[in-house]
Amino acid sequence: MAVIPKILVFAGSVRTGAFSGRTADVAQTELAMQGAVVTRISLADYPLPILDEDLEREKGIPENAMKLARLVAAHDGLLIATPEYNGSIPPLLKNTIDWVSRVRKDGGRPFRPFAGKPAALCSSSDGKFAGIRCINHLRAVLVRCQLEVITPECSVSGASGAFDKDGHFTDERLRQSMEHLCRTLIETSRMLSTRVEA
Repeated sequence: MAVIPKILVFAGSVRTGAFSGRTADVAQTELAMQGAVVTRISLADYPLPILDEDLEREKGIPENAMKLARLVAAHDGLLIATPEYNGSIPPLLKNTIDWVSRVRKDGGRPFRPFAGKPAALCSSSDGKFAGIRCINHLRAVLVRCQLEVITPECSVSGASGAFDKDGHFTDERLRQSMEHLCRTLIETSRMLSTRVEA
């Protein structure tokens, strides 16, 4: 019997109506349609201080970073939808990744929630470049954190006109891109989780 992968989905922005949030909505629907078990979260529910090693030394890893680390570990793959800020990663998303990457132990046991975890990336922008500068930076950061970032991407340009009233993509090529991205993530998550269990 094929493994049903569990996928964690979130956006790199918590702004109301954010294009990255709407892109994550599309991904959530597509992953579920393809048979994955999807958990959708908002980073607004896991507020974190700016990463500060003095703070970490004094107070330890923040509880919300631990909660996120455990969520990541409990899923077979991640899908991140990011906006682009000044051609790069938004600070909310970068700070979240940085804190989770600092988690090395849980209950005294070694714990590396990102290591070997497959990740799929989406980007969105109202401009014509679709956030691809950010997605390239994000890919490099996640690879440095030992995630297995899959090759297909889904980048949404002209995002203010990219969604219909029901929240679906208006462009067929975008729909196909998201379908391919989600299928690849599911297959990769299934393969890697089976390898770990073996």
